[in-house]
Amino acid sequence: MANAAAHPQNGRPTATPVPMSALLLLTKLALVPLLIALVTLAGRRWGASVAGWLSAFPVVSAPILLFVALEQGPVFAAQAATATVSAVLCILAFGLPYAWVATRHSWPLASLAGFACYFASVALMTLWVPALPVAAATAACALLLVPRLYPQAPPVMPAAARPASRADIPLRMIAAAVLVLLVTHFSARLGPQLSGLLAMFPVMAAVLAVFSHHHQGAGFTVLLLRGMVLGYWSFAAFCCALALLLPHAAIPLAFAAALATAVGVLGLTRVMALHVAPRLRRA
Repeated sequence: MANAAAHPQNGRPTATPVPMSALLLLTKLALVPLLIALVTLAGRRWGASVAGWLSAFPVVSAPILLFVALEQGPVFAAQAATATVSAVLCILAFGLPYAWVATRHSWPLASLAGFACYFASVALMTLWVPALPVAAATAACALLLVPRLYPQAPPVMPAAARPASRADIPLRMIAAAVLVLLVTHFSARLGPQLSGLLAMFPVMAAVLAVFSHHHQGAGFTVLLLRGMVLGYWSFAAFCCALALLLPHAAIPLAFAAALATAVGVLGLTRVMALHVAPRLRRA
């Protein structure tokens, strides 16, 4: 039987639907560079910590998991969301080594250290497939511990000493788009387990860290990466809520509830950073 989409109906050809994979790629190509630009502007306005905190919100992972749910079904997407919770450890494995190397060396060496540790952690995570409670507990322990392991941030360069180039934001957006294309191209050939881990490739962290390091110095970059750790609580909460809700609720409802959970956790972490943490340090 011929494909109905290939023949005209009533004298008019029917439109061929866009594949889900193409929609996912277009979504990532639109969202990631746009978010890079917004986070960069937020960093210039409110500082590195706020920029890092905002960049970890699941703007990119939400569309990825949505397309997985639509293509493979809610149960498969729930399993993918569980794996994504574990991938928080891989993202943390990029930022911490980058920050330490950045205090003494320029961005090429810091990037090499960050990516080497990231890919090593991905290789280890392919050997470990935990259930959601174990993945969530491990991610929570890592998010509590890792901020204490960051180096003391060097003095941040004053804004007057680092005037922003007009090409800075467009270059960041182009770099993000190129990274998205590369990761999407190669991860599609690596099988479902590794592809799921690489779906959380630190595109945002890498682009923001490299450009910030080059233009604004190591101090700004360390604060940026440490701020991302705070934001990853929201990311992890989104994935946990999705993994719990998808098998029992309609896909739109599950995603709406998971995003609401992420927004709530994002606000809570900011309140904790502004009010609770300074009091604990003084005590």
